[in-house]
Formats: sequence, structure tokens, C-alpha cells
Amino acid sequence: MVFEGLASKLQDVVKKFRGKGRVTEADIKEIMREIKIVLLEADVNFKVVKDFINVISQKAVGQDVLESLTPGQQVIKIVHDELVDLLGGTQSKITFAPRPPTIIMMAGLQGSGKTTTSGKLGNLLRKQGKNPLLVACDVYRPAAVKQLEVIGDQLSIPVFSEPSGKNPVQIAQNAIRHADSNGNDVVIIDTAGRLHIDDELMNELLSIKTTVRPHEILLVVDSMTGQDAVNIAGTFNEKIGIDGIILTKLDGDTRGGAALSVKSVTGKPIKFAGMGEKLSDLEPFYPDRMASRIIGMGDVLSLIEKAQDAFDEKKVLELEKKMRTQQFTFEDFLDQIQQMKKLGPMNQIIGMIPGISQKDLQGIDIDEKKMVHYEAMIQSMTRKERHDPSIINASRKKRITEGSGTTVPELNRLLKQFEEMKKMMKQFSNMSKSKKGMFKMPFMR
Repeated sequence: MVFEGLASKLQDVVKKFRGKGRVTEADIKEIMREIKIVLLEADVNFKVVKDFINVISQKAVGQDVLESLTPGQQVIKIVHDELVDLLGGTQSKITFAPRPPTIIMMAGLQGSGKTTTSGKLGNLLRKQGKNPLLVACDVYRPAAVKQLEVIGDQLSIPVFSEPSGKNPVQIAQNAIRHADSNGNDVVIIDTAGRLHIDDELMNELLSIKTTVRPHEILLVVDSMTGQDAVNIAGTFNEKIGIDGIILTKLDGDTRGGAALSVKSVTGKPIKFAGMGEKLSDLEPFYPDRMASRIIGMGDVLSLIEKAQDAFDEKKVLELEKKMRTQQFTFEDFLDQIQQMKKLGPMNQIIGMIPGISQKDLQGIDIDEKKMVHYEAMIQSMTRKERHDPSIINASRKKRITEGSGTTVPELNRLLKQFEEMKKMMKQFSNMSKSKKGMFKMPFMR
């Protein structure tokens, strides 16, 4: 869960203020003290925390807040707005060249996920209608070129590479010429990294920058390293100049120190966030949406976008019809499971719903394995069994569970839940419209 520790504690603090009818300066001092502790525990840069608290304190003790009819809500709004500002204010997009190709240079230390992120970025830009070319300029790390070629093959994105021994600057130059002649409007250069920042690395990056003059230099950093990520970003910006930051492993970052500090410390925006291991798990970074999620206000826009990407509109309409006519089968159920999986981890999805806090999620057992087991059991059924589960007797159950690596009690639970779902659908389909246009249940008069 993104910023699980930070979000949970911050939500507890702001909840105290949500319903307050009257707020005093002493109340504001107390909440500022609690927010300060929460942010420092989340590994946010000390100076950033100090400035953040000062700004909120000055705004919160103004007459507009103290004399407001809903002062608690006003304070929460101030905290939210300042969090948005801390995270970058507005979404920062890639600057595309007026004349293609747009050259994007990826930089970062070894182990930050730079090569995989290069592929993810290419995949994201292709969805936006671009025709990217990935360029393998990491000629030092064993199998780095091969790794990029495998990623490119998985995504059906071309990869430009040259035999070992070639200079990375020459490779980058040749790749741009190749892109020009092959119609690639975006060139993503995967450069070499090191375990630590050194002059040799920086000199090579500067040579590539000076020669190919990239339109964007994006620094890839591991968000889970906290203040180390912020320090690395600061050094790279000082040495070569960067245009934006991609935070990887944000889905596993429970603290949030890097995301909340990096813009203030470096002055450079977070442009993208890695939210999982799949090659589709790279998202544009929206400061306002992230701030809303941190203090429990949800993220409806991201949820809608995910649903639009994941769900086939035609299939949704077909399913709605089947539910109305009570023709819903295990094949439809399987299709729903597979579409739900495209949305991503369920705890991330539920966390985007407004009003659901981190504490609410702690009481929910979101067992992703159950979905996998359900899928395996349905796939082990025959077509006839999927359409008519009533024929599934003891011997059929044995065959289905052996084929899916599950147990008979698990299959019984699935069959029971499926029947309950169909009963619920029947109730909805039995609703009739009154003359006033209101839905009426059978027992209503």
C-alpha cells in the first residue's frame, strides 16, 4: 500500500479535526506537533517538514479559519493543499520536441530499476500514440543489453543496440539516426549506472547529454531508500541537470519520505511513479491525487482511468444483460475475475475509494490468492459444468480440485458464493418500475 504508515497516522490526526465546531490556536499547535512527528517518522527531510509546518500554522491561525463555521474542515483543506504543493503542485508532463524524435535520456544508479522503467515508459508513451525506440547504452553491466532486448520483445517495442566495445555516445548518436530513418518519434536512451555516484559515470552522462542534446533527462530512483533517494536526486541534478524524476517501487513505499521531499530539495518534479512489477505498472504522477489518498480523501479519477483501461465496454454491456435475464454463468464469472486482475492489487484499488482510510483496510482480509484459486477451479471445469454447476457431483469435484491444485471445501465455498450471487441478481432483476419511475421490490406496496 502506498505510504501505508504515513497515511494511516496522518489520517488519524486529521480525523480529530474533521468534526470540530471550534478550533483554538492551542488546537492548531497540537495538530501541527502531531503532523510534524508523523512526517519525521516517514523520513521526510527535516527542513521540508519545518517549512511545511510553518506555512500551515500561519494559514490555520488566520481569522478565516478560526471564525469559520467548519474550522476543522478548513484546517484539513489547508493540510491537503500544502501536501499538493509539497508533492509538486500540478502534474508535470514530458516535453515533446516540435520536430521528432523527442530524445529522453534515462539516468540513475545501478539497481534503481532504470532498464525496466525505460521499457515501462516506452509502453506508456506508445499507449499515447507514440512510436518509441529503446536504446541500449549500458555497455558495462553484464546482460544489460539483453535485458532491454527481452523487455522490448515482450512489449513489441524495437530496441537499438550495437556490438560490445562501442562507445555509448556513438551508440546514442547512431540510434537517433536510426529513429529518424525508421519513423520513431521518441528515443529512450537507457544509460549505464553504478553502485555509487562517481566522476566516471557523471562524465559519461555529460558526454551523452552534450552530444545528443536530450529534450528530457529523467532520473530513476528507488523510493524505498527514503532520504538516500533525495540525496541521489540532488547530486545528479547538480552534476548533469535533470528535468524530472521517476520514483520506482512506490507501491511498496510505506513511509513516503522521498516523494514528500524530493521536489522541495531538488526543485525538480516527480513525473512518473512505478506502481508494481508488471511492464504496465508505470503511472503519471498527480500531486493532487496522491495528497488526497494520503489523507483519506480517495482518488476517484485514477480509479475511473484504471477501470476504463481494464474493462471492455462491450463485455460490460453483455454482462449487464445476462444479469438481468439470469443467464450469468461461471464463464462470465471467470471473465470478471480476469478483468478485475487488470486493475491491479485490490488493496490499492480499495484505497482509492473516498472515505476508506488505512485503518479501515487493516480490518479487511484482501486475499489475492483466492482470486487465483477461483480462476484455477473454473478453468478446470468443463464447458457444461460452467453453464450448469448443479451437475457437479462428488466425482466431478474430485477431478476439478485435482486439476486446479485446490481442495473440495474451497470448491464448495466457490459454488455456494456463486449461487448466492445468482440469487442476489434475481432479486435485482425482479425489481419493477412504479409509475413514478421508482424501483419497487416485490414486497413493497
